[in-house]
Amino acid sequence: MFVGDDWAEAHHDVEVMDPAGRVLAKARLPEGMVGMARLHALLAEQFAAVDPDADLDEVEVVVGIETDRGPWVAALVAAGYQVFAVNPLQAKAYRKRHAVSGAKSDAGDAHVLADMVRTDSHQLRTVAGDSAGAEAIKVVTRMHKTLIWERTRTTQRLRHALREYFPAALEAFADLDAPDTLELLAKAPDPASAARLTTAQITAALKHARRRKIDGIDGRAARIRAALRAEHLGQPAVVTAAYAASTRALVAVLVVLDEQVTTLQGQVEAHFGRHPAAEIIVSQPGLGPILGARVLAEFGDDPERYASAKARKNYAATSPITISSGKKKVALARYVHNDRLIDALMTQAFSALNTSPGARAYYDKQRARGAEHNPALRQLANRLVGILHGCLKTSTPYNETTAWSQQAELLAA
Repeated sequence: MFVGDDWAEAHHDVEVMDPAGRVLAKARLPEGMVGMARLHALLAEQFAAVDPDADLDEVEVVVGIETDRGPWVAALVAAGYQVFAVNPLQAKAYRKRHAVSGAKSDAGDAHVLADMVRTDSHQLRTVAGDSAGAEAIKVVTRMHKTLIWERTRTTQRLRHALREYFPAALEAFADLDAPDTLELLAKAPDPASAARLTTAQITAALKHARRRKIDGIDGRAARIRAALRAEHLGQPAVVTAAYAASTRALVAVLVVLDEQVTTLQGQVEAHFGRHPAAEIIVSQPGLGPILGARVLAEFGDDPERYASAKARKNYAATSPITISSGKKKVALARYVHNDRLIDALMTQAFSALNTSPGARAYYDKQRARGAEHNPALRQLANRLVGILHGCLKTSTPYNETTAWSQQAELLAA
């Protein structure tokens, strides 16, 4: 039987369909244990109506749902159902096969999903059977990266606020999210109080942040003090006070974000270090424990998920898509992708330029052909994904000579 499951936070609209496309049952089930028990009972009832002597342990249930994670999906998989995680864009396009009016409802979406897995399951991807270890890595790496992104956003908000009322701070502090900057801004968030900071206070903040004495702490402190005491355009006192209160709040948020990013980094390294594939992944050029953990988390570790290197590249969105019609044929970048994965892979490719002669030669070759930096980097990332796939399939660490042997042969020819 085929089940379409249109999920929401508090409930699930489900439809049960037989192989001929006949609707057997519809229901709205609550989220949680009660809803899952009712779903099992509903399916058992339908099986009994079709064949009272059927062995429920041998019956196949195929479920289509627009998500691949969460307790509900895990329970479906644990029950032995074949679960397909349908991309919402696929479901939206498929809906037009049933009606072009644009009408939409939760029950209608459940019908679309049921019919989709009935007729086109060979075109869909089942929920990956990743290990619990890989799921744990995904949880901590995603939150770690989310907090880094949030820290960047908060830093930009702080920069914008300072530019509006306290431009001297932007000249005094090169890194707004640095510990010494945050300490001094917390003490003196407005021009008047900042001008009263002593050299001793500034020096103490630099020492607390463990600034290296590249140009001397005393010299850095003197430059900061001079910048804070220089004359700049400002705002009325009441407006400055309001901005200062906002700055204190942003500084407090950045302090907490810094602490939690550091804490989660340790968790990422710990979970990743225990994974069997960690050694192979960090052997790849441009991948360390943190970036390697992100790549593993987003690809998953189900050995059957990617049938070939091409399938992995397509999922990564590093491979181009070809549009061919009549005499027109173009290759374009994939813009529908996993943002976290493509971010990690592009970062890896950029880092590999300095650690792998083969990667550098491949990148330079693309640039020589006229490709701009980003397209050339994406092509390199695509090549590195293929190398990673081969290493994981054969359980072999990266080898520079083997990875770029074809490239060397072409250069020799």
